[in-house]
Amino acid sequence: MNAVLAFWLAYILTRPLGASMGDLLSQSATNGGFGFGTFGTSILFLSIIVSLVIYLNLKQKKLALLPIDRQDD
Repeated sequence: MNAVLAFWLAYILTRPLGASMGDLLSQSATNGGFGFGTFGTSILFLSIIVSLVIYLNLKQKKLALLPIDRQDD
């Protein structure tokens, strides 16, 4: 699949889900949301993104340290 096409398909398919999730978290409880507000929702999403980046970075470093590519002669 073309990389540009794959990007836009993923963007188009996931954008409504992200918007709905953001609305659910930021709306007040009286309007059917969780009431975190826009600032709280932004902090929540930021912390999730930073946590995932740190986790994947540490996981990649751990895999780089494994001696699976080493060849004993």
